[in-house]
Amino acid sequence: MKLQTDPKMVAKIAKECEDANWRFRSFLKGINLEVKELDAIVHAHLEDAANQIDCCACGNCCREILPTLTDDDINRLAAGLCISPEEIVTQYLTRDDEGDLTFNQMPCPFLLENRCRVYEHRPETCRSYPHLQKNEFAFRVAQAVNNCSICPIVFNVFARLKTQLWH
Repeated sequence: MKLQTDPKMVAKIAKECEDANWRFRSFLKGINLEVKELDAIVHAHLEDAANQIDCCACGNCCREILPTLTDDDINRLAAGLCISPEEIVTQYLTRDDEGDLTFNQMPCPFLLENRCRVYEHRPETCRSYPHLQKNEFAFRVAQAVNNCSICPIVFNVFARLKTQLWH
């Protein structure tokens, strides 16, 4: 299966497939696979897709997602930028509807030409995106469906899962 790498095309196709993706999510909830088996399938597809897709050629996650930052994230950013944690909060962050701290603008204020200016100091959520490498995928399928329109890696892994398990 040829990989789709263009973020605009990924968003368009993901929108067209949204109903099918939600039906596939329901299918996965009842599939006769152990959680670890599904994880192994996801991880194999992730490895293949990630080896073929350059995140630095995309940067779409930094344009479309507002990560939640922890105190550790704020302290790491502050150290990397040689400013105080309080300055990070006042210059770059705001509270979301749940009261969590997140960036005060989109795209991310640290995105420059598809690259993170604070890569070594980026928040943990950014470090683990697109979260497909984590175990227990079966319990995070809704997150993957939502990320299909944002991340070419997620889009391609999900498409391959549908082909392998559903069709």
